[in-house]
Amino acid sequence: MTKVELFRSLHQPGNPLLLANAWNVQSARIFEKCGYKALATSSAAIANSLGYEDGEKINFHELLFIVELIAANTSLPLTVDMESGYGTEIDEVINNIEQLHQVGVVGANLEDTDRNQPQRALVPATQFADKISQLKAGLKKKEIDFFINARTDAYIVDLPGAKEITLERIKAYDEAGADGIFVPFVAKEELIAQFTKATKLPVNILFAPDLPSFTRLGQLGVARISMGTSAFRATYAHLERMAKDVLAKDDFSPLVKIYTA
Repeated sequence: MTKVELFRSLHQPGNPLLLANAWNVQSARIFEKCGYKALATSSAAIANSLGYEDGEKINFHELLFIVELIAANTSLPLTVDMESGYGTEIDEVINNIEQLHQVGVVGANLEDTDRNQPQRALVPATQFADKISQLKAGLKKKEIDFFINARTDAYIVDLPGAKEITLERIKAYDEAGADGIFVPFVAKEELIAQFTKATKLPVNILFAPDLPSFTRLGQLGVARISMGTSAFRATYAHLERMAKDVLAKDDFSPLVKIYTA
């Protein structure tokens, strides 16, 4: 079984894959050591760790550099948050995916957000569905098996009628040949259940403070759960508290307490 075949097999509605989002080699190693079965990157976490804002503010070569290091230092399947693909033309995005594939990446998230607008907005559903179709066709020609997780952002953009928009886009992206559907910023059980019933593709849900338990998400038909930037944010919030404690206590006891535990 190839690594991408293994990755596909881990997407089981009812028994969801918990996907750990890494941002560097060390975070990836820790997740693997703890027993996670697959890894993803977080675009925001990688960008922030390099001093950038999220939203393709880093260039693709910077992203590839980090991803290649992570892939070389873990045995787990690795999928990448590609945002809009780091390219305006289909051939550019296919070339980017080919480079990720060459360093061992098995899949990517692609979002239906137009990053070129002054305010975040969705591209037309037909346009994004066509993008998926062309990407899958182009990758097939190159004999590249790659898991395209189509992310639909109606809830991120906070559009009126987000449920109806999401259901429409799930259908369109399924028909276009996507391998999975990603609906971030949704936590209500009734919505999650509707989205998983709307497609035979594995449905991916993102961390939220009020998200149901993993067991309950499985019962709702979810096949994949992503941490997103939550582990990155929690890590650096903890670092900030620890740094303040060192100053307040006038010694290194806060550090000793952590790394000797």
